[in-house]
Amino acid sequence: MITDDISAFAAALAPEAAIAGLDYGEKTIGVAVSDRLRQVATPLETIRRGKFTADAERLEAILAARAIGGLVLGLPRNMDGSEGPRCQATRAFARNLARRIDLPITFWDERLSTVAAERALLEADTSRARRAEVIDHVAAGVILQGALDRMRHL
Repeated sequence: MITDDISAFAAALAPEAAIAGLDYGEKTIGVAVSDRLRQVATPLETIRRGKFTADAERLEAILAARAIGGLVLGLPRNMDGSEGPRCQATRAFARNLARRIDLPITFWDERLSTVAAERALLEADTSRARRAEVIDHVAAGVILQGALDRMRHL
């Protein structure tokens, strides 16, 4: 199931199942996971993109190891709210992934998530090299936390 409706996504989740957030980019996929109570998003890792099959296998391993019950993909809308080529690529990735995994998938507006992640890393006095290593999965954490916060108020 792929939906843009966060309420439908929340209803489709198994009780006490953690969820994962993905920041899907051209070169990397940032991954963050929640706790089973869906309160806190924790950045986990960044996957260097290659072929879809290899990327999907790595994601499947993470999902299985963490008992993930659903996915939130950051949707990179334009600043005016319209959808461009990057949104189309993200939606295509979700459709391809849905053929391999049987989990609910939703999208979360990721505008400025990387900016928020960068700001948090700068406040933590993280070196430039370290920021480059972790920015994608920290951005995935920002995306996932936004969705978790919204789901708490449904």
